Amino acid sequence: MRIRCRLALLLVSACQTANSSPAPQASAPLGATALRKSAADELDQLDSRKPVPLLPMMAEHQKHNMRDHLAAVQEIVAALGSGDFSQVTQSARRMGYSEAMGQMCKHMGSGAPGFAEQALTFHHAADRIADAAEKNDSTAVLATLAETLATCTACHSAYKQKLVDNLRE
Repeated sequence: MRIRCRLALLLVSACQTANSSPAPQASAPLGATALRKSAADELDQLDSRKPVPLLPMMAEHQKHNMRDHLAAVQEIVAALGSGDFSQVTQSARRMGYSEAMGQMCKHMGSGAPGFAEQALTFHHAADRIADAAEKNDSTAVLATLAETLATCTACHSAYKQKLVDNLRE
């Protein structure tokens, strides 16, 4: 009974306080105030990975390449399951190192120390998948595929894209 009385007094008191305060003002629409962080800014602050500054076109190009790498991994797994080492080799070489790929990694990662080296590690690991497939060695293909995927995981755990208007930001 005492708890109910205290609760009733608390509610009455709260209502009186609310009634004595000025009428609430209409709130500004979301995003109208400079003090409110955008959801994207808030997410960016929560994400502690190192930023890789990229122009929008570069970021899209990088995402396209990474999606192709993921498709190549899928092809490797499917081809290995059917014993098609030729297809494993072809898909792995698509992710492998080339001079052009090396230059692109260095360019894309120029604003993020360590990124280009991590990317090159990935491409060289993919070459080892192809080397193992050329020997029809499924155990080595799986081991080098695991190594390659570990480089993906490490990179995605360490870095995030950051869109910039120019590369000097």
